[in-house]
Amino acid sequence: MIQLPFDRKYILPPILLTLLSSALMVLNTNDLLEFHRDKIATGEIWRIFTGQFVHANPTHLLLNIVGIGFIWLLHAEHRTQSQYYIHTAYLALWTGLGIWLLVPDIKIYTGLSGLLHGVIVWGALKDIQVGMRSGILLFIGIWGKLAWEQYSGPSADVGELIQSRVAIEAHLIGAIGGLIMGLGLIKEKLLVKTK
Repeated sequence: MIQLPFDRKYILPPILLTLLSSALMVLNTNDLLEFHRDKIATGEIWRIFTGQFVHANPTHLLLNIVGIGFIWLLHAEHRTQSQYYIHTAYLALWTGLGIWLLVPDIKIYTGLSGLLHGVIVWGALKDIQVGMRSGILLFIGIWGKLAWEQYSGPSADVGELIQSRVAIEAHLIGAIGGLIMGLGLIKEKLLVKTK
């Protein structure tokens, strides 16, 4: 039987992330917090970070909440609460800076999807580190998805649902951030094998 990670230390961080994003949607904070290139250029630099936590519409938020839940099911037990918050903050900043520096065509960006791609990549590497073969499949699968997105472009159907262009560049940037976070896991795995 599958044991779900309902322990408070595993369930509290994803619940808080969900509540934060939901509260920002209810309070209609996009004008103040979304990644908006022109406003960042005039000094509103917090948007590089905060744009990750606001969403284009309720459907966009719901899709990201499903992603939070999926990651919780797969990898909740891989992180402490503090690691969850540190990973979330790092990937939010990483993704926002990546968009700012590398994707000038993105004028407005919202959502957790870039950040979530990074968390999935890190989780797959952690799976591999602890000997779970499913981690290899997840790692290959996420990079296959990213390659397909870069080749075929953003999904028009999802874009219609969220009333915004799917920022596939953010997915790739976030995944690279997760890979960088996971370099320590790879190093630990290699060191264990050599001993």
